[in-house]
Amino acid sequence: MTDLNVIGKRAKAASRMLATAKRDQKDAALKAIADALLERQEAILAANAEDVVQAEAHDLSAALIDRLTLNPARLAAIADDARKVAELPDPVGMEFDARTLPNGLNVHKRRTPIGVLGVIYEARPNVTVDVTALALKSGNAAILRGGKETVRSNLALIEAIQVGLAAANLPGDSVLYIEDPERLQVLGLLRLHEYVDMIIPRGGAGLHQFCRENAMIPVITGGIGICHLYVEPDADFDRAVEIIHNAKTQRPTVCNALDTVLVHRDAAATFLPRVVDRLAADRVCFKAEPEALAILGGHSAVEAARPEDFDTEWLSLVLGLKVVDGLDEAIEHIQAHSTGHSDGILTRDQAKADRFLNEVDSAVVYVNASTRFTDGSQLGLGAEVAVSTQKLHARGPMALEELTTYKWIVIGEGHTRT
Repeated sequence: MTDLNVIGKRAKAASRMLATAKRDQKDAALKAIADALLERQEAILAANAEDVVQAEAHDLSAALIDRLTLNPARLAAIADDARKVAELPDPVGMEFDARTLPNGLNVHKRRTPIGVLGVIYEARPNVTVDVTALALKSGNAAILRGGKETVRSNLALIEAIQVGLAAANLPGDSVLYIEDPERLQVLGLLRLHEYVDMIIPRGGAGLHQFCRENAMIPVITGGIGICHLYVEPDADFDRAVEIIHNAKTQRPTVCNALDTVLVHRDAAATFLPRVVDRLAADRVCFKAEPEALAILGGHSAVEAARPEDFDTEWLSLVLGLKVVDGLDEAIEHIQAHSTGHSDGILTRDQAKADRFLNEVDSAVVYVNASTRFTDGSQLGLGAEVAVSTQKLHARGPMALEELTTYKWIVIGEGHTRT
């Protein structure tokens, strides 16, 4: 069994070195990691193919297998994201909220790394590189624990990461991976409070609950998305259909994919058939509540929704449909069923858009755009370690600044307190 205390000590020591590493050195490591990923593409994809075969043999869901699968295009995108992080400003040492107090003291806040991040994730090998890139750039060490279904892929990626660290003369212990698949290792990591400063789980609701209940370390949870788009009668229907199509079909197995469309009653008879015709052509199936079902008149791709369907994160080509009286009912439905991830309104009425933005309290709230933009890279952050749906410290895509804390700097000239 892996000795987590040894891993913790090694990571903590590395974090102290990373905290003072210069930007040029960190950026060089990220670029070297990106190069190593492509140079080792054949080995990485071969390891991933073995993981996929095993996943299929164990009847894992299509959504999980899609998340697990790497190919040349996905690996190139992962490497490109590492390079994008290298191009971003270094948050460490950034000073803000500077002011001079009436007594003459000069005070400001300075960004500092959090320390050691413990990241627990399931069938997402891209997380291995995303977390590494953001952790290194923000001066943090990382202890990674991926799922047993991705062990071969992750170990191949870690080898490339170690090549990059060595090329930039950064400590190899900056990124450590727990190979042992035993669940006890997760529990042990959650209690490694002497060395680990923050836990980030990326997986299903069960993993998040387990972390919240057992951690002795602050936990940032998120990444579970029951996402909504609400359509007003004044929306541009041509654009609205394409937005919904993109939000549902562009990559249906991820947390920012659309789960439910709410349509104003005055628009439903015209708009719902257009949505179904457009999306059914791409094999989308629909779960419709009674009023929506009646409008769609027995379409072969549509079936009656069960009450629990509107509390389901589909992660597949399934979309819920519901007719609502208007903005009030749409907001009430979202407040009752959303996980606080990504929700939006499609309208040309600025007053209604503003009200939606004010009253829907999700991590990312949209007007006339696909929910698929809830992503660190898409929002200009380079990459992300998770999408937080919490309200403390970090919310939405967690990137560089969200992986730092700050300390107060107070400069005096012999000041004493009276």
